[in-house]
Amino acid sequence: MINKTKLFQLLNNQKIDYKVYNHPPLYSVRDSINMRGIIEGAHTKNLFLKNKKNKFFLFSCLENTVINLKLLKKNLKVGNLSFAGENYLKEILLLSPGSVSPFGLLNDNENRVDFYLDQKLTSHEVINFHPLENTSTISLSLKKFIYFMSMHKKLVKFINFDNYKIKDEPSN
Repeated sequence: MINKTKLFQLLNNQKIDYKVYNHPPLYSVRDSINMRGIIEGAHTKNLFLKNKKNKFFLFSCLENTVINLKLLKKNLKVGNLSFAGENYLKEILLLSPGSVSPFGLLNDNENRVDFYLDQKLTSHEVINFHPLENTSTISLSLKKFIYFMSMHKKLVKFINFDNYKIKDEPSN
């Protein structure tokens, strides 16, 4: 199981620079905006979704992105999408509500979750996520994040939430 401490060890072992900011628990984008203080870089929100066939999806996007689930399901061709329950969050990503983060994919040993990163995040050098707990924020280079995920065999796909098109690589 990868927890916050082990995540930091993995990042350190791979010589990936990051900054950690500790703060009170953040459960929503509103909490984050109100309590995060001054943390540079793109701030994200993460949606853990599933379809009726128990196919799972994690979307990490800019915190102010509006997601249309109907357009998302239509373009992904996956049937109806809904938020995955807390039981799936704990079972697959070993996370609790409010702590959803792409770093949870490191606990998905069966690769049950398809991961999509908002194309708009690629215009930011630094991105922010919870490091598996919502009492901290980790800031790191987008390039290093993608590299880190690939080193752990986690495929990062990109989605443009303006037109809901999917790409395997970021557009420039």
